[in-house]
Amino acid sequence: MRPSTLAKTAGAAFVTAALGGLASRPAQSRWYERLKKPGFQPPRQAFPIVWPILYTDIAVVSASTMDTLNERGETEKARAYAGALAANLVLNASWSWVFFNQRRLGAAAVVATGLTVSSVDLARRVATVNVPAGAALAPYPLWCAFATALSTRIWQLNR
Repeated sequence: MRPSTLAKTAGAAFVTAALGGLASRPAQSRWYERLKKPGFQPPRQAFPIVWPILYTDIAVVSASTMDTLNERGETEKARAYAGALAANLVLNASWSWVFFNQRRLGAAAVVATGLTVSSVDLARRVATVNVPAGAALAPYPLWCAFATALSTRIWQLNR
């Protein structure tokens, strides 16, 4: 994998993480504390551990995938993957803004669903290029599916 490609995907993941982190500050607010949450919600400390691992995974696997596609001469597929990655990262950062800043729990559940679908699509695209890399990215859509279930349940509990 080329360092320049990794720098681009890592930069995109970092910006996503930073924007999501800024939006998540209200997670320590009175509003958030008052929300009813399901019993399967992980402790608050889990999120700052899980997300950096996932962002690193996304950056590395994506860089490797795009470079492999370009090396094979499949530049159109590489561009399509880059576009799918960009859309995924926008959805990723958007969830925090919709949930914490706009406090729109139903809309956040919809964004989480879109993020899950997009994450599954990324993993599928990666697996068509490199099966082990697709497996390495699999925790991301799994976590997004869990987050969708969590977000949806919080919305249901707080209508």
